[in-house]
Amino acid sequence: MNTNRLSPRLEKALSDQMNTEDLQSRTYFSYGIWAADKGYNGISNFLFRHAQEERDHAVKFMQYVLNRGGKPTITALPAPNDEPQSLTECFDLVFKHEVENTTAIYKLVDIALEEKDWASWNFLQWFVKEQIEEETFAMDLIDKLKIAGGDRASDESLFTLDRTLESAPDDAELAQNATGANP
Repeated sequence: MNTNRLSPRLEKALSDQMNTEDLQSRTYFSYGIWAADKGYNGISNFLFRHAQEERDHAVKFMQYVLNRGGKPTITALPAPNDEPQSLTECFDLVFKHEVENTTAIYKLVDIALEEKDWASWNFLQWFVKEQIEEETFAMDLIDKLKIAGGDRASDESLFTLDRTLESAPDDAELAQNATGANP
């Protein structure tokens, strides 16, 4: 008996998003490596933690597709784009990636709504809320760097920014700990 509760279209779209989240993780990982190479160990650590959060999102998509009787498909991932040339470019790229991810999540919500797949629509609401937080996080990075002086910031300002991000709280919830009552 076929127990798959997802349409082929939605199953593929959710699998694609799982792979996108995995690519996002690798992208943040590469930015973290770039920051570490430049001596920004706090910023690097912050980006590495964010890479783990993106991987947790990929796992959340995988688990959902499996729980609905589908089979997620893992695809080959391209290498992350070229590394940033400055902290401003790095943080701008983080924001760009989050906006692109928000657009992808909205497309999934549209598909679920169109297909009247209320379970998937409900599942995706967690990601809608998460993307508000992700975009805010990215805008905060840009704002903090601007306050520090942007690409012309003093070494002291950059040191303070680096230390601040190193000790920033890690609010990322593990995907496997999410429940209906605590998404």
